[in-house]
Amino acid sequence: MVRRILVLVGLAMLVVPLVLPGAERTTPQAFKSGRSVTVARNGIVATSHPIAAQIGLDVLKKGGNAVDAAIATSAAMGLMEPMSCGIGGDLFAIVWDAKTQKLYGLNANGAAPLTATRAYFAEKKLDDIPDRGPLSWSVPGCVDGWDALRRKFGTRSFKELLGPSIAYAEEGVPVPEVIAGYWKASERGLSADEDSASVFLVAGEGGRKRAPQLGELFKNPALGKTYQMIAEGGRDAFYKGEIAKRLVAFSGKKGGLISAEDLARHTSEWVEPVKTTYRGYDVWELPPPGQGIAVLQMLNLLEPHDLKKLGPTSPDYWHLLVEAKKLAYADRAKFYADPKFAKVPVAELISKEYAKERGKLLDPAKALTEVPAGDAKLGKADTIYLTVVDKDRNCVSLIQSNYYGFGSGLAPADLGFAIQNRGTLFALDENHANRLEPGKRPFHTIIPAMVTKDGKPYFTFGVMGGDMQPQGHVQVLVNLIDFGMSVQAAGEAPRIEHTGSATPTGNPGNGGGRVRAEAGIPDDVVKELIRRGHIVDRVRVNGGGYQGILIDLQDGVLRGGSEARKDGAAVGY
Repeated sequence: MVRRILVLVGLAMLVVPLVLPGAERTTPQAFKSGRSVTVARNGIVATSHPIAAQIGLDVLKKGGNAVDAAIATSAAMGLMEPMSCGIGGDLFAIVWDAKTQKLYGLNANGAAPLTATRAYFAEKKLDDIPDRGPLSWSVPGCVDGWDALRRKFGTRSFKELLGPSIAYAEEGVPVPEVIAGYWKASERGLSADEDSASVFLVAGEGGRKRAPQLGELFKNPALGKTYQMIAEGGRDAFYKGEIAKRLVAFSGKKGGLISAEDLARHTSEWVEPVKTTYRGYDVWELPPPGQGIAVLQMLNLLEPHDLKKLGPTSPDYWHLLVEAKKLAYADRAKFYADPKFAKVPVAELISKEYAKERGKLLDPAKALTEVPAGDAKLGKADTIYLTVVDKDRNCVSLIQSNYYGFGSGLAPADLGFAIQNRGTLFALDENHANRLEPGKRPFHTIIPAMVTKDGKPYFTFGVMGGDMQPQGHVQVLVNLIDFGMSVQAAGEAPRIEHTGSATPTGNPGNGGGRVRAEAGIPDDVVKELIRRGHIVDRVRVNGGGYQGILIDLQDGVLRGGSEARKDGAAVGY
């Protein structure tokens, strides 16, 4: 697996004088990617498992729209990449509706249980909410998110959309290379819990449980039956019916705090996406409790600089990127929280005026070291992203996650899915904006994105990987807009990740943090970053897979990308 990724990342270092047609006709591609751009006329589905992408494409071919395809693909991913996502986790989406010519944002994230109080954790003598186990649970929001999307925009029933995943759950689905590696890494943790092991591990030599291997068929009949209950009973089967009863019983068995009332009172929320302009493009993200506005803050800080002139192999560009990230994440740590419980000054934070003042702190010759930095939790997230554009140019940008791999590490054996550990991102400091409160939604790392141009959808995309996501969004956009890369190369080109920023848990930082530079970043760039005061670690591959679809209005086609850090594919017709 690592060798294959290294080959593709190495290819990204090659400079070629390629000229592309249509919307990318006049912009030379700075890096050659390891895969070709997927070009299609009627629709594209892109996600991190090829079979899941194909399931969504089948929905489009049968007349379903982008939302229908996104739900079917999301359900398939819950089965096929269960460490990263599933109906035990949350979901966020941005939708472009071709009929109303508007963008819509959906927060399908769950809240802390009503009995989860800071006093409870104080009695337990806990300084932080545990990373794993039942006390890290918040209410899963995914199924209600599917329902909200389907009711507002969908044209197909749950029975039709979940049918393919039910069949694969019963008959088995082959495990691809990267996902097999994720599974192997979680083997020990899953083995520690009998219920989780029975769902996600298979029998090995001598009766020892092990992770399914590359090419092996994985079956999850329990999840198939759970999906069947949702297909027949809708979202209420999950939040008020048989599934809810089993979840509450499992919570009692494991010492969790989720109650029937917590599940019954859950609802998703439609929100207005927020934007900034970047070189004539409107870049849209969702407002807090997610971290999407960090992307907008970073872009505002970078826009005054001529990045196109600097180029993607310039140490000046990478230095500016890291410094902008530090400033945005310092604000993230202080302000980002559930806006129903805390005042979040979104308009001020994403304004050009604020960026102008903050930009005065950027020293082009020296790394900032006094910016608060922090906690490793955010860097551990496992997430899936998917995007769909249909023949009418309805667009869906959807991201879904358990947070850590297999979430809390606990899965009800009779339901077949892991329960997320998003509650671990609450702070127990009573003075922190993101402090734990009953019924409050935690700070969230997963962020979908979309770009419009002249009031029309232009680019729908996302990057996975916890703390990496805003950094990845900005690098993809700079690659596409400033450096003229294709939709494929923009996500596959070498990346850096800055770690050690202040986090919404309120934990102390470690100064200026560290820069993780992928193999494709030139040696002279690394040396210059070190000279300017950055601590740089060489890594083979940073986290954060990517999918994106670019709407080429000039040629009337779609261009899709799904890069080599994941197993995924962009498929179209």
